[in-house]
Amino acid sequence: MVWSGHRPATPDTLPVISRSATDAHILYVFGHGHLGLTQGPTTGKLVGDLLSGRDPPIPLEPYTIERFSAAGRTNSL
Repeated sequence: MVWSGHRPATPDTLPVISRSATDAHILYVFGHGHLGLTQGPTTGKLVGDLLSGRDPPIPLEPYTIERFSAAGRTNSL
C-alpha cells in the first residue's frame, strides 16, 4: 500500500471521538495520526457503543471536539 496525503492529527495528539454539539446524528471520529491502524479496533468499539446507545467503557471527555473551542479550553496561553 502506498500512502498519499497527510495523516490527520490533533495538536494534543489525542483523537477526536465525539458527537456534534449541534446535531446528535453527527459523530466526529478522526485525528489518530500515525496510530490509526492500531487504535482503529478500540475506536470502532467506542463508536459502536455510542451508536447503540450504550455507555462506553471509558470516559470520552478527553476526546471531545469541544476541547478545541474557546469554551472548552481550561488554560490560557
